[in-house]
Amino acid sequence: MKTIRIDDETYKRLTVTLGTLMAQTKRMVTYSEAIEALLNRSITLNPDLIAEVEKYINENKQQGYLTREEFIAEATRLLLRMKSKKCHYIEIPKEKYDKLNEALEKMRMPYYNAAEFIKDQINKTLEQYEKFLEEKE
Repeated sequence: MKTIRIDDETYKRLTVTLGTLMAQTKRMVTYSEAIEALLNRSITLNPDLIAEVEKYINENKQQGYLTREEFIAEATRLLLRMKSKKCHYIEIPKEKYDKLNEALEKMRMPYYNAAEFIKDQINKTLEQYEKFLEEKE
């Protein structure tokens, strides 16, 4: 057993981590186990990327991210869904997406938003394609 010296701020942060681990595992956890978990679970990210994430969180507080860990966990889950090949994702520039939402509203189209409109267009096109294939036979 060894003794290590840490400053008060690090001790507070380690104690928060300890509490998180106890909540996750539903059992008592030692400081040694908390440090071990940090060493085994942590990843090293480029400082510029961390700064970008923190800037995004600070500029978009309405999205509800309290920590960079929360944001990175959600971003990772989203990327895993995208890479799992169960769905296909497309990028639409925000300016065009917002303009489509505005157009749908002002033209009083029967859609709540651009996403609903796009999904409906895909479904209608696939229905037409099915009819086309039936007629072709």
